[in-house]
Amino acid sequence: MRGMLFSAKATYACIAMLELAARYEEAQPVRLKAIADTHGISQRFLVQILLQLKGAGLVVSTRGASGGYQLAMPPEKISLAAIVDLIDRTEPVQTPSSPEKLPPTPMVQVIHGVWAEILAAQQKILETTTLAELVSRSQASFDLSYQI
Repeated sequence: MRGMLFSAKATYACIAMLELAARYEEAQPVRLKAIADTHGISQRFLVQILLQLKGAGLVVSTRGASGGYQLAMPPEKISLAAIVDLIDRTEPVQTPSSPEKLPPTPMVQVIHGVWAEILAAQQKILETTTLAELVSRSQASFDLSYQI
């Protein structure tokens, strides 16, 4: 796979949200330290991410000894697009910018058309993939790894 599609911050946000989604049915909030330690994410960086997610209404926090974070709504209602768009602030782009301004030849237009199709497909996948689906996928993956 070529290059990174999303920032590290967006990736960490998705991982944190997936961790909260996996524990959505539990009454106890998830501690920031538990997420950071499990996934090797800096606690200082993670707190910034969770504050941003909280500000957008995707998570709620509870203070105190038994405090932590929880999803603000069911995992079925949160798409990857909601997280990635918030963190990376992506704007819909028709075509990626060229390294230099190219003349609109038929070949340049065809390539830019393909890029636009790829971006549209990417956005559709982000919008239709929910945290609930990813929890299910991760559990299936976990189950398969222990059957070997």
